[in-house]
Amino acid sequence: MSLPLSRAAAARVAPFALFMILLALRGAIPEDTLIDPRWIYGVSVVSVGAVLAYFWRDYAELARSHWPDLKEWALAIVVGLAVFFLWIKLTEPWMVLGEPSATFRPVDEQGNLDWSLIAIRWVGAALLVPVMEELFWRSFLMRWVEQPKFGSVDPRRVGFRAIALSTAVFALAHTLWLAAIVAGLAYAWLYRYTGKLWVPVVSHAVTNGVLGAWVVRTGQWHFW
Repeated sequence: MSLPLSRAAAARVAPFALFMILLALRGAIPEDTLIDPRWIYGVSVVSVGAVLAYFWRDYAELARSHWPDLKEWALAIVVGLAVFFLWIKLTEPWMVLGEPSATFRPVDEQGNLDWSLIAIRWVGAALLVPVMEELFWRSFLMRWVEQPKFGSVDPRRVGFRAIALSTAVFALAHTLWLAAIVAGLAYAWLYRYTGKLWVPVVSHAVTNGVLGAWVVRTGQWHFW
């Protein structure tokens, strides 16, 4: 029996699919149960990290030989900071798709910050999510739209149609759809321009890492 997905596709789809399933589970847990739904994110981080570790040898695009050079590091950081700035600015009502999901609030009844929850959230958002999402959205979906045998597609040869369609789907997965379009196009451009997946991964990590620090500082948890 053949699998519906090749191993190469499964390696890039499975971590993202598992993450989304666990996030949906978090939303289904009532607030008054013994299980604090905020800890589901930690479970997600550990579970997805284990899946990424299992498939790690399948990610040829993340091999050490594809590590960014100094110029690419600088480019990734600049783009990541620009995406962060636009992400917190593109919040007008018409730029928002649907209602925000349940807000993550790492505080107790006295309003004190729970730094264990914050640390898990920040590590997941800044270190794991960028790898997981760039493997799915850019390495897999963007190249798969270009050619079903996506592994043979040079990201530097991906056309506008593949970038536009993968970015549109990326935007639908986020409440701030316009900000997500900007982010998706920025990360896709980095991948196409450099041909290295690590560059959008680093840029995505910068965006998420700075966003997390900003959220903790301002208390605007709905951005997280």
